[in-house]
Amino acid sequence: MDEIRQLFEAQVSLTDEDWSLFSQKLTPRHFPAKSPVISAGAREDYLSFIQKGMVRYYIPGEDELTFGFSFAGEFMSAYDAFLTRVASRYTIEALSETTLWSISHADLQEVYEGSAMGDRIGRHAAEGLFLKKAKRELALLNESAEERYLNLFSDRPELIHKIPLKYIASYIGITPQALSRIRKRISL
Repeated sequence: MDEIRQLFEAQVSLTDEDWSLFSQKLTPRHFPAKSPVISAGAREDYLSFIQKGMVRYYIPGEDELTFGFSFAGEFMSAYDAFLTRVASRYTIEALSETTLWSISHADLQEVYEGSAMGDRIGRHAAEGLFLKKAKRELALLNESAEERYLNLFSDRPELIHKIPLKYIASYIGITPQALSRIRKRISL
């Protein structure tokens, strides 16, 4: 939980009282690789911080559509379903063994009510999730598939070996065959 506090304190200063109120509401959750954190059709009850592991967001179906990843040190949630209290339209899957620190919707509302810092904590998590979504949408509109591929790993190049290529291809909006051609062209 120290990682979560450090993340928040990089944005806002927290008193021990504020941190205590928030951290008492966090619960650890563990997921083995390839298991759903939340399935399409279920209500999202948690906003979570990834302590260890990584997850992918996808729309299930015959041709699964991967549209996001979250990694250790980041927040994750089916946030639209979390906010609206309706069933998620997509699945979030642990790609590796994953440990989350989660706060329920009800407990987060209590933190918002009980602490001036609560709103800032919630806003920080929401802004991070929004910025990730906006970055992907802009990339799909403004960048080539090759640029999207290269940019995906610019900050975390080690991830290319941890995420199956079919998920990467889906995420950047191309077929696995097209990704193979890009990878071959880049390696020349």
